[in-house]
Amino acid sequence: MKNIKVLDCTLRDGGRIIDCAFPDHEISEISKRLDNAKIDIIEIGFLRDSRKWKYEGDSTFFTRVSQIERLIDKESSNAMYVAFIDYGMFDIECLDECNGNSIEGIRLGFTKRDYINEKEGVIRWAKAIKSKGYKLFVQGVNSLSYTDRELLEIVDMVNDLHPYSFGIVDTYGAMYMDDVDRLYGLIDHNMLPEICINFHSHNNYQLSFALAQEIIKLSGSSSRQIIIDGTLGGMGKVAGNLNTELIVDFLVRKMHYDYEFENILDILDDYIYKYSFKHKWGYSTAAMMAGVYKSHPNNVIYLTDKFRLDTKDIGELLSMIDPEVRQRYDYDNIQRLYTEYVSDKIDDYDVVQDLKKEISGKEVLILVPGNTLNTHREIIDDYSSEKSPIVISVNFVADDKKAIAFFGNSKRYSRQKEKRKGRKVILSSNVRTDNTKDIVVNYHSLINRRYKYFENSTMMILNLLKRVNPSMITFAGFDGFNTESGENYMDDSYQNDRHISEFDGLNSDISMMLREIVETMSPNCKFKFITPSIYEKCLE
Repeated sequence: MKNIKVLDCTLRDGGRIIDCAFPDHEISEISKRLDNAKIDIIEIGFLRDSRKWKYEGDSTFFTRVSQIERLIDKESSNAMYVAFIDYGMFDIECLDECNGNSIEGIRLGFTKRDYINEKEGVIRWAKAIKSKGYKLFVQGVNSLSYTDRELLEIVDMVNDLHPYSFGIVDTYGAMYMDDVDRLYGLIDHNMLPEICINFHSHNNYQLSFALAQEIIKLSGSSSRQIIIDGTLGGMGKVAGNLNTELIVDFLVRKMHYDYEFENILDILDDYIYKYSFKHKWGYSTAAMMAGVYKSHPNNVIYLTDKFRLDTKDIGELLSMIDPEVRQRYDYDNIQRLYTEYVSDKIDDYDVVQDLKKEISGKEVLILVPGNTLNTHREIIDDYSSEKSPIVISVNFVADDKKAIAFFGNSKRYSRQKEKRKGRKVILSSNVRTDNTKDIVVNYHSLINRRYKYFENSTMMILNLLKRVNPSMITFAGFDGFNTESGENYMDDSYQNDRHISEFDGLNSDISMMLREIVETMSPNCKFKFITPSIYEKCLE
């Protein structure tokens, strides 16, 4: 039984790269020829609120279903035609009744914020679409943003609504194979079997075709209908979408489906190819960054066009935007962050090369200002005397005059001014130096903004050491934060009781960051603790 259907969304999602400004004759021709090629479902465009959007033709941004009717030939059609509504961006009270002469399905998209803040509104819109006689497709934007528990809540809602289809949506092109396996498994095992699973992806990681095949593989011999979205030539913003022609060719060759593959190639040549001359889409490292940081494509386009930034800088700036905010776009916010970013950014290639010559292949003893620097002083001194490691202290100046002092905190750097005299100091570039002999390294290369407490100075020095290849890293004083003890530091100047409520979060973030660094640097670099620490388990 044919349980896989192809939905072509070139005129809707693909069209976003040209602001959906397809001429009417192309809309008619593309949709008719997709129909003739036996594509199962054709998405003709968006439905938008007429109070905010004026429809004058030559566009796939429609304001009434009746405007679509003249562009499609339902009498000779075998395909299902659908349109897309973003929750909150249409006047649902003005939705025409389904009369059989225009679209017969509506895809309702909503964000996680919509679901949390306006769940009843989302449900009301979904019911309104069904009550008007349309097949309802439920599209929860950015499926990766939901926890398993939240996703199961969505599935419960979907079961109650009983739509035609429910979508796994890779909005930011950020899914890997294990993500698809997890999401499909949760949905398939908990959703009513007669509801289709619809897969919509973006190609930031160049995985759309592979992920579509995985969905097909997972569906196996199930009777559940699967819908795979694609666009002609992968047309779409930034990285674009799954190529319709690729999934069609796969289904024809591997599963003996009856799509007219050559007809689809003709549509590409006659209508889509010309757009690729003026509008670039497809893989780029900037598009990959949008996937890594789950960012709205407009942010990448703005950073690329406005500032002509290197790809690495685009990634850094995306990481500076709050995870929830970067799923939208706010150009004023990006401008502010750009100004902040360039003020801290430096080229540290030469100084890192010098540090590599000094440290590569050697043991580094990191002294963190925990209380065990006091209680285990003799052990630390004996170890240092016996092993003669390169000693680096974090946010303080050690007694050992050969030790290097690393500062990632402006306040600590300022307070240690007298002790710093005549000593070797490494600074993160977010700390303003008062000594021309200080070694300054790029702040943005030392942090990982995926974590809340990314500015922890011990993690910053570890990220620097990751670039200079030591053979061993040994910790002393890296105790962790104890809410029950008032002695978390080697002296009272570091203690700040106002932050006790954050200790659990700090410990959790530092543990995850340390584990990640250890996994990255092993087996070329070994790690150990010579003083007690709650983080010792991270080396297991």
